[in-house]
Amino acid sequence: MGAGVQNEEDNNYPPWLIPLLNESFFVQCKSHSDSHKSECNMYCLDCANGPLCSLCLHHHHHNNHRHIQIRRSSYHDVIRVSEIQKHLDISSVQTYVINSAKVVFLNKRPQHRPVKGVTNACEVCDRNLLDSFRFCSLGCKIAGTSKDLILSEKKRFVNSFTPSTPPLTAAGLRAAKRRKGIPHRAPMGGVMIEH
Repeated sequence: MGAGVQNEEDNNYPPWLIPLLNESFFVQCKSHSDSHKSECNMYCLDCANGPLCSLCLHHHHHNNHRHIQIRRSSYHDVIRVSEIQKHLDISSVQTYVINSAKVVFLNKRPQHRPVKGVTNACEVCDRNLLDSFRFCSLGCKIAGTSKDLILSEKKRFVNSFTPSTPPLTAAGLRAAKRRKGIPHRAPMGGVMIEH
């Protein structure tokens, strides 16, 4: 592990980590809204001043700063293991392979129903995990390894992070409940088939 990598036993996480977990990514940049590269999916670890688009990252004095790129997987924020492990110990967080890249989730994801027969679950949110992992996301790891929080506070703490999936609005709820109507055949009266 490189310089500045934190170990979970010392519970001394870098100052940029909790602000990172609380951010909402993939919003349009206010400074570069006219550009097609205006999606805020970058984060400067040295400034920790919110999400940046790629243009902000290169134009606003971040050239010599450490930065990471946040990606999306099914509406959830992820980061490549190759990027984050340079700055943070992620050894107990479950990794996933998405688009041929190993990633970790920033925050917990909803689990709609428990799966029977699972032998290992996240210590904070009870999400199903492979046997060698303790946490499903970076947010759960922070909550789970904090020496200052008891279990009930840990669950409340991890719920305070920004959810990756935007909540359903009234219009989104209507669209989600909408069902296809009864199919109607086209009228066949005007069609004549000749041999």
